[in-house]
Amino acid sequence: MLPGSIQMSGETLSGAEVKGVCEGLTEGTVRLLSLRGCLLSDRDFVRLCQGVAQSPSLVQLNLNLGVVSSASRVQQLAQSLHKNRSLQSLFLHGNPLTDTGLALLNPALAGHPSLVSLDLGDCLLGDEGISLICSLLPPDGAKPAEHPAGLRELTLSANPAITCTGWARLAVAVAHSSQVRTLNLDYNPLGDHIASMLAVCVASSRTLEILDLEGTGLSNLSAQILLDMIQNYPTPLRNLVLSENNISVELQQQIADLLSEGEDEDESEGPGQEPPIREKGLKSNLGPGPHRVLLTSGLGDSLLAETEM
Repeated sequence: MLPGSIQMSGETLSGAEVKGVCEGLTEGTVRLLSLRGCLLSDRDFVRLCQGVAQSPSLVQLNLNLGVVSSASRVQQLAQSLHKNRSLQSLFLHGNPLTDTGLALLNPALAGHPSLVSLDLGDCLLGDEGISLICSLLPPDGAKPAEHPAGLRELTLSANPAITCTGWARLAVAVAHSSQVRTLNLDYNPLGDHIASMLAVCVASSRTLEILDLEGTGLSNLSAQILLDMIQNYPTPLRNLVLSENNISVELQQQIADLLSEGEDEDESEGPGQEPPIREKGLKSNLGPGPHRVLLTSGLGDSLLAETEM
């Protein structure tokens, strides 16, 4: 466990434990807080949010897997984010936010001065939620006052209610964003049509480096379009995940080879950043005994932590 981190998973937290966490937050000794899948009372959740609001040091907050389980908790979290100024990465994977909950949270996210990494995977989002998320992706030329930070890493895994219209909006926003480096869309039923739109997005983006399309219902058709895009258009893309799709090994290898050529060129100019490692397939991969996963904000100076699963 890293210094300055508090990490618990799947535990029922007592009032005394929550009090200890809050003391660490307000004293500025906690940089990473992970309460993944933990159970705590509504009263203690309010106390926790007060600690987050007052923390001068918290960089990464993991409330994955049902910790934010109601509209009242979403509202309390939003209030804490309005006051917090240090948080860079927020993990809410596997919470039943829905578009309604995201609407409550969105003003706090949009106004946060430091937040650059957001995980909303498996949060029951739809097209209205996508519209809200697009407001967090500042376009080229945006004034800092209008977009204090702007997301660099966005995870929307396993939100099957999002339609073609929603994904089209997101593709346009990412194509014109001045910030987004990592986009994780794994385990959404995208299919070839939406993947083709995303190829245009990738070709247009000046910043997108990592795109995860694992398990998104793609075939050789969309893979060939992505291959043509990488071959014919200069792009910063260096990591494209296509596993768990109906794509031939040959096509996947061709794409990987082209991207690795770009990586070799980057390395010749100087050392680059390691790609971020994140939680994937949370619910389906849980089994007996402790599990570990590396969490990172995807930034060069990111806080990297080994978190009990």
